[in-house]
Amino acid sequence: MTKTILLTGSTDGIGLETAKALAASHHNVLLHGRSTAKLDDAETQVRATGGRGVIQTYQADLSRADDVVALAAAVTGEHDRLDVIVNNAGVFGVSDPKADNGLDVRFMVNTVAPYILTQRLLPLLNEDGRVINLSSAAQASVDADAFRGKTQLDDGSAYAQSKLAITMWSIHLARQLGESGPSIIAVNPGSLLGTKMVREAFGTAGKDIGIGVDILTRAATSDEFANASGRYWDNDAQHFANPHPDALDPQKNAALVALLETTIESLTR
Repeated sequence: MTKTILLTGSTDGIGLETAKALAASHHNVLLHGRSTAKLDDAETQVRATGGRGVIQTYQADLSRADDVVALAAAVTGEHDRLDVIVNNAGVFGVSDPKADNGLDVRFMVNTVAPYILTQRLLPLLNEDGRVINLSSAAQASVDADAFRGKTQLDDGSAYAQSKLAITMWSIHLARQLGESGPSIIAVNPGSLLGTKMVREAFGTAGKDIGIGVDILTRAATSDEFANASGRYWDNDAQHFANPHPDALDPQKNAALVALLETTIESLTR
């Protein structure tokens, strides 16, 4: 069955290759990117797969809350239903760790933006829908002051904390929605895959990004993930696994979501 899938960060790396794979399987693919020029190039490449689905593009800078809100509004204005959201966009190393709103940009792009986007697009997803959130093997307990931008972290620490944070809110939201909502699934697509992020951060070519493309495509479309809401897939281990212990603590998850919502309220009012 043809699905309509929004894929953030789809102008290069795993995002672009996953978009190609989904389009080649004749799904409708909504591409997102920060750069209009890169979006145009990605659209050309995705259309070249020969898929019969609809391809659309949406530009937004996910480090800006207003852009995220506008992205959700644009998608809602053109679609009355989504089947899947893949929150793939992410950042690791940055020249300036502060977003314009004062938050650490890793938390803003990797954690906050996906939460805003998902919450605003939930009405388009029915109980058979899915939200696939990109987690990581790198996970570390969240420092609330760092989240708020009051304490500066090195790249690795900020990335690991932001990836645990998205895993935590994934599990929390899945429990909130229960069987009446879409599945919310956190996925580690694989460690040190050959993306631009990995090359710049670690100076290595990395492993075949097809490893990540395969699991994201499966998570978005295959029956094996149909009943996986609230779970964490570790693609390094090739199975569902336990994330960092903090994400298994409902009280810590609730506190993290409360911090998220308070932060978002201040950004979007």
